[in-house]
Amino acid sequence: MEERIASPAKTIEILQSNDFQFLKKFGQNFLIDLHVLEKIVKAAAIEPEDVCVEIGPGIGSLTQALAERGKQVIAVEIDGRLIPILKKNLADYPNVTLVHQDFLKLDLKALLREMGVERPIKVIANLPYYITTPIIMGLYESGIPLSGMTVMVQEEVARRIQAGPGSKDYGALSLAVQYYADAYIAAFVPQNCFMPRPKVGSAVLQLTTHRQKPVSVKDEGLMFALIKAAFGQRRKTLVNCLRNAQQLDFSKEQVLAAFETVGISEQIRGEALDLAQFAALSDALTED
Repeated sequence: MEERIASPAKTIEILQSNDFQFLKKFGQNFLIDLHVLEKIVKAAAIEPEDVCVEIGPGIGSLTQALAERGKQVIAVEIDGRLIPILKKNLADYPNVTLVHQDFLKLDLKALLREMGVERPIKVIANLPYYITTPIIMGLYESGIPLSGMTVMVQEEVARRIQAGPGSKDYGALSLAVQYYADAYIAAFVPQNCFMPRPKVGSAVLQLTTHRQKPVSVKDEGLMFALIKAAFGQRRKTLVNCLRNAQQLDFSKEQVLAAFETVGISEQIRGEALDLAQFAALSDALTED
């Protein structure tokens, strides 16, 4: 087994020998805890035939572990300064393909097709806060065959995604992600596990893609518009949220009739509804 890149001493050696300076705009926080790295790999359940897509490999700490377990690793790194470092650190792993690209601008579906990848992929990433939601939702909405995601995110975001109805963390993001996947927090990660130390704690979030969506709905777009409107003004009743939403065009009578069809009170707030109820409400408002 090769020397572990993720050890604090090795990470410092690599950074110093390359005179590497962290750039805040990329949200760079490199993992330096081998126990946490093992928790990530365990949560991802990498099998010998798996194709892994890693977003933001940094200096290759996690990439190394993925390459030793999976068949192929496609590592997408936005910071061009890290590409030569990655090439050197991962020279002994021919199953790693480095891609210098902003993941949000990458046509991953085309790349996978070009590389002949046909099986569902596993995505692993340490995600900066500002791109967490666009990346997770973008991947699920893209239609790319995806068996699951294992992502390091801010603890607050992980709690929001995993939350259920009635909790303070429950919201539109919870429902959007849970429509596509089962979510659970595999580990909480303190700030001292990274270099440099982030200001807040993180969590390893495991998302296992549903083989079949948990609800059936006539119009996904309308359902998500209802969800967005429901949490746009959390203190207001759902009736008022739906009536005030610019993207919706339903009369109060239509909304109340739909509520009666679904069997929910006109005094209810959006945070009390689960995904199945939002789907039923959407169907009740959808013209046949």
